Amino acid sequence: MTYEIDICGLKRDLPICKLNDDLAIGAFVIFGDVELTEHCAKELLKRAPAFDYLIAPEAKAIPLAYEMSRQSGIKYLLARKKAKAYMSGVFEVKVQSITTFGVQTLCIDTTDAEAMRGKRVVILDDVISTGESLHAVEKLVEKAGGNIVAKMAILAEGDAYDRDDITVLAKLPLFTPDGKPLE
Repeated sequence: MTYEIDICGLKRDLPICKLNDDLAIGAFVIFGDVELTEHCAKELLKRAPAFDYLIAPEAKAIPLAYEMSRQSGIKYLLARKKAKAYMSGVFEVKVQSITTFGVQTLCIDTTDAEAMRGKRVVILDDVISTGESLHAVEKLVEKAGGNIVAKMAILAEGDAYDRDDITVLAKLPLFTPDGKPLE
């Protein structure tokens, strides 16, 4: 089963993946799809306010952050899933995402925090579902003293599409386990 989505004129067939007995999602993965990544970055940049930094949670949003950085010439940062040996002064937030089993951690270090302090920051993600990953990154940016000027994603699932605080390119419905859209 697949679902055809149109993202600002570029179409893709997304496999429908069952999450549980009541819910399935359209699997949206930009890894390896250069055309899609470049297209979505360009479209999001058209909608972005002026900013000094981009930040995205590791890992699926990394290609988007990279490409938006490349096209705009503005640096991107990552909220890592695990502290690395080269990171110092790490602070973290716990998050439970709809597509990740169990609680995960997102963290940044003082170097990235100092870079963001007082700067205009755009938070990016590939898909907004429950908004938990986005909220975790918001907390990190706020702890760092950054000024969040936009929250952006390629797609929003279900009710997330109706949020007025997030800029998205298209709506992705939620599905029944047999592949029928819930909306």
